[in-house]
Amino acid sequence: MQQLTSNSYLFGGNAPYVEELYEAYLENPGSVPDNWRAYFDAMQHVPAVDGSNKPDVAHASVIASFAERAKAGPIRTVVASGDPEMGRKRVAATQLIAAYRYLGSRWANLDPLQRQERPSIPELDPASYGFTDADMDTVFNISNTYFGPENASLRDLTNFLRDTYTRSIGAEFMYISDPAEKRWLQERLESIRSTPNFSPEKKKHILERLTAAEGLERYLHTKYVGQKRFSLEGGETFIASIDEIIQRAGEKGVQEIVIGMAHRGRLNVLVNTLGKAPKDLFEEFEGKHGDDLPAGDVKYHQGFSSDISTAGGPVHLSLAFNPSHLEIVNPVVEGSVKARMDRRGDTHGAQVLPILVHGDAAFAGQGVVMETLNLAQTRGYGTGGTVHIVINNQIGFTTSDPRDARSTIYCSDVVKMIEAPVLHVNADDPEAVVLASQIALDYRAQFQKDIVVDIICYRKLGHNEQDTPALTQPLMYKKIAQHPGTRRLYADKLAAQGVIPADGGDQMVAAYRAAMDAGKHTVDPVISNFKNKFAVDWLPFLNRKWTDAADTAVPLTELKRLATRITTVPEGFKVHSLVEKVLGDRANMGKGELNLDWGMGEHLAYASLVSSGYAVRLTGQDAGRGTFTHRHAVLHDQNRERWDAGTYVPLQNVSEGQAPFTVIDSVLSEEAVLGFEYGYSTAEPNTLTIWEAQFGDFVNGAQVVIDQFISSGEVKWGRASGLVLLLPHGYEGQGPEHSSARPERFLQLCADNNMQVVQPTTAAQIFHLLRRQMVRQFRKPLVVMTPKSLLRNKDAGSPLSELAKGAFQTVIGEVDDKIDAKKVKRVIACSGKVYFDLVNARKTRGQTDTAIIRVEQLYPFPHKAFAAELKKFPAATEVVWAQDEPQNQGPWFQIQHNIFESMESGQRLAYAGRPASASPAVGYYDKHYAQQKELLETAFSKLKGFILTK
Repeated sequence: MQQLTSNSYLFGGNAPYVEELYEAYLENPGSVPDNWRAYFDAMQHVPAVDGSNKPDVAHASVIASFAERAKAGPIRTVVASGDPEMGRKRVAATQLIAAYRYLGSRWANLDPLQRQERPSIPELDPASYGFTDADMDTVFNISNTYFGPENASLRDLTNFLRDTYTRSIGAEFMYISDPAEKRWLQERLESIRSTPNFSPEKKKHILERLTAAEGLERYLHTKYVGQKRFSLEGGETFIASIDEIIQRAGEKGVQEIVIGMAHRGRLNVLVNTLGKAPKDLFEEFEGKHGDDLPAGDVKYHQGFSSDISTAGGPVHLSLAFNPSHLEIVNPVVEGSVKARMDRRGDTHGAQVLPILVHGDAAFAGQGVVMETLNLAQTRGYGTGGTVHIVINNQIGFTTSDPRDARSTIYCSDVVKMIEAPVLHVNADDPEAVVLASQIALDYRAQFQKDIVVDIICYRKLGHNEQDTPALTQPLMYKKIAQHPGTRRLYADKLAAQGVIPADGGDQMVAAYRAAMDAGKHTVDPVISNFKNKFAVDWLPFLNRKWTDAADTAVPLTELKRLATRITTVPEGFKVHSLVEKVLGDRANMGKGELNLDWGMGEHLAYASLVSSGYAVRLTGQDAGRGTFTHRHAVLHDQNRERWDAGTYVPLQNVSEGQAPFTVIDSVLSEEAVLGFEYGYSTAEPNTLTIWEAQFGDFVNGAQVVIDQFISSGEVKWGRASGLVLLLPHGYEGQGPEHSSARPERFLQLCADNNMQVVQPTTAAQIFHLLRRQMVRQFRKPLVVMTPKSLLRNKDAGSPLSELAKGAFQTVIGEVDDKIDAKKVKRVIACSGKVYFDLVNARKTRGQTDTAIIRVEQLYPFPHKAFAAELKKFPAATEVVWAQDEPQNQGPWFQIQHNIFESMESGQRLAYAGRPASASPAVGYYDKHYAQQKELLETAFSKLKGFILTK
């Protein structure tokens, strides 16, 4: 790493040689060796130091023109001579400017602990370009900078560059492609030499924030000895940073801010930023809590919301609830912000701001960071730019050696993939941190892009307050023990400047301590009883039961109207011949001439919802077309002439004044995209928010989101969500990774009526199910095991009339009129595609004493409906649960007690399905076929294996 930061082949004695080669290249590219020609060719595509993209020209003619125009003066000036050496120096000065812009951050004074010597960066030394002490007073034209004067001596230029790029702020931005963005950052930094000029009142406010941050931590440390709180000590400047961003955002018209962060410093943010009453926090430390949540969570995972006063008006702050899985909250916050933007019609994020707070180790180490960054500039997930703050305490749990922590120079290097600028800043310079925060907020407002403030600080205590960090970091913690603290350093500085009295800092500390003793704030920025017109009222959706009725039927005339709208394309719009047939068939389905297939049932559900005022948001890797080409929600003009034109979405043209229908082909991500949609659903109960997996088992890549948010968010934090997951599922011989959506995992997580797990088998069922999710004022996650082969199976079709009556059936009983209920000896219960396999097998065997019923809703289990179906067969002595999945997977182990509970005394329960397996499915088709044949044979033959008698 040291070599990486220290060496370059373009410095010192090599510079004249390289310049000579480059001059020859500009005259004749073929005159230089191939390797150098390739290097110089690449340089022609790199913007100049002034941000322009003009091609370079031969330097000799430029130097000659300078010589013609040069005038003699009392100070030696390179432009005053026709000497080519003078021209070389002018180029060298430009190279020096570029070097500081590119590399200055690597020599900046950033570490409060000064643990390592500054690396050797030869490119930042004028001597590397051939300059000597005799050149330091030579004047150069520096009009390609923003330092102010058009001309400056080399001495002044070097000082300007060092002040701007190597003091307390180290800026990285020269990798940005857009010249306007680079020029903007250069001007903001260079025009003030990266040095703030704050008023005395501003400085006192910064000290007050530092005092509050340090004061809370020390108060908790002495009052609640040994209790975990994940202290912010050593990084208190973060509170000043986030305070500045919030206040400045309010001035710029931002009205809502959603904050995501892990546990480090979270309690400090709750009290000192969001205004949570200290006495309420103290009660949590003392074990007091409400009884309104079944599970609850630890205090440093809790979220909070409040309305804060700013110079621009009230700003609503929301701190997202967050589990201990670091960085997983990032996409959740972005989704919540997107929902709020959509509700306001805020397309560029002018009114809603996401702030994500990271730890240095997690920012570099967690993959969801990259996945979330990749969403930043996409159409479906962009939020107008995120302000990232890194609390960089230079240690991850016990890992502080950079050789172990990451493979990059900085923990923030991942953001370079989206060309986000980074402002590294020394936490011991609070004014520099506040300045960097101002620049960050302004950049985001100007360009609607992400930016990072990397606050380099330290962690005074261990990972938590029960750790002894000196066990593994003895040298680091010796330095920390000697550090007086950022607040003390800054208070002493302000006292020396005469901004505060000599004892002014101590007076602030005493005042804060007294406020804590009283359980109050020293400054209370919270606005009480403020009502935001864009706030969502969740009360109608709370304390509801899943058994609440919902009228999901739609009148036949309206269904036909909707069908016409969604099968009509604009005149002159040429769809693919295959899609043309699909639309033609759907038109006939809408007339009642054909049974509806799954795609049409789904489309009519969406059409009826948006027509009724419910927005629909559908995302996934193939959401527009559908993985199995069944949906075709987005039509493509086969005669399009532009890559970014020629699409038509019928569901966006259903009715005048309809609600929005949004369909997005997502990036190739599960974890971040599902987290995003969960966040969206928690902020918008009036939108049907759907995420569809390409194949059901791909949801494995988002298991953290399922475990920590979807299944448990309500019982831990009281956060309701109506998110829908569409997970293609079914055993059709496609192998281990394309068969199972792992229903057993979802069912294992089911308790407290926390979510719904269903496996519908007909077009009418999916229609009523999707409508039920919105029409019924009941917001719980809905996990749908969707079919694959059934998408086009005529047996799974439904007449249009079934959409105009009825509702979603949690259990579908025997539908064959030829089965005499009184003569049935065995009842086979099943769910999903296997039902149709069982029906066909029964028909082939000519077996009339066996009834087959479908459990369409696996959780919450419909006890009454299932028991009612069983009672229709009074002579039945056997109940068999049949499933596609292996015995240790699928619903069997999670559902058998529910079936058993519904059985009559004397009835026996058995299993028919694949044997237990470590893999979800076999990869060989002949083996799949053999297992399927055995499954069906077991379902109808004599009971064997595990049998449970009631």
